[in-house]
Amino acid sequence: MGKRLGGIFWSLLFLAVPVLGVATFAIAPAYDHWLPKDVSEHGASIDSLFYFILVLTGVVFVVTEGLLFWFMWKYDASKQQGATYIQGSHTLEVVWTIIPAATLLFLAIYQMNAWADVKMRRPAMQPTVEVVGSQFEWRLRYPGRDGTLGTADDLFLVNDLHLPIDEDVLIQLKSMDVLHSFFLPNVRIKQDAVPGMKIPVWFKARETGQYDIVCAELCGWGHYKMKGRVTFESRADFDAWLERKYAEQGATQPPPEAGDVAAAQ
Repeated sequence: MGKRLGGIFWSLLFLAVPVLGVATFAIAPAYDHWLPKDVSEHGASIDSLFYFILVLTGVVFVVTEGLLFWFMWKYDASKQQGATYIQGSHTLEVVWTIIPAATLLFLAIYQMNAWADVKMRRPAMQPTVEVVGSQFEWRLRYPGRDGTLGTADDLFLVNDLHLPIDEDVLIQLKSMDVLHSFFLPNVRIKQDAVPGMKIPVWFKARETGQYDIVCAELCGWGHYKMKGRVTFESRADFDAWLERKYAEQGATQPPPEAGDVAAAQ
C-alpha cells in the first residue's frame, strides 16, 4: 500500500510540472511578466519567431512530461511487473534523429528574413549616432551640424540617447574596454560591443516614448548600474533637442583640439 501511494505521489508530482508550467505562461501577461512593449518596425517578425519556437518547444515539453507521467503511473513498482528487455530499434533511432534535424533546418530557413532585416540589410546612410560601451556607462557621440562623425563639432553625451521615429536609425557601436552588450528591449535589438570593432546596428522606431538601455553582458563589478535611457521622438522634437545640446556644449566646453577628435575615433 505504501509503495502504491508513493507511486501515485510521484506520478502526480511529475504531472504537476507541465500543468503549472503551462499555467505560468498563460497568466504571465496578465501580471505584466512578459515581453516588453514593441515600438519597432521589425519587432513583430522577431516576436512571431519567438512565439513559434515557444509553441513548438512547449508542445514537445507537454508531450514528454505527459509520457513520463503515464509511464510512472502504468509501471508502478507496487504492481510487481517484470522487466522487458529489448535490443533497440535502428529505425526508431533514425526517425528521432531526423525529426529534430529537420525541425532545426526549418527554423534556420524560417528565420532568415528576420535575421537579414536586423543583421544584413544595412541602410545606406551615415551613422545617426555612435554608442561606446565603457565601464560602466554608455558614451554617445552625435555628428555636429556638418553631419559627419569625427569632426570638431561633434556632440558628446552619456546615457541619454535620443532618436527620431518613423525613419531609419544607424548606430555605430563600439567598446572602450571589455565586452558589453547593447540591449534595447523595446525595439528587440541586442548586439555585443566588441573591443576593437565598429559594429553597425539599425532599426526604425514607430512610437514616441522613453525606454531603457541596458548592458546584457557581465562586464565587471558595476555591470548592474550600466543603464541609460533612449527617447524616441518626432523629427522636429529631435532636431530641437539637438540644437539645445549643441548650445549647452558650446557654452560649457571649448572646441576640442584636432588631436582630441582623432583620439576619440
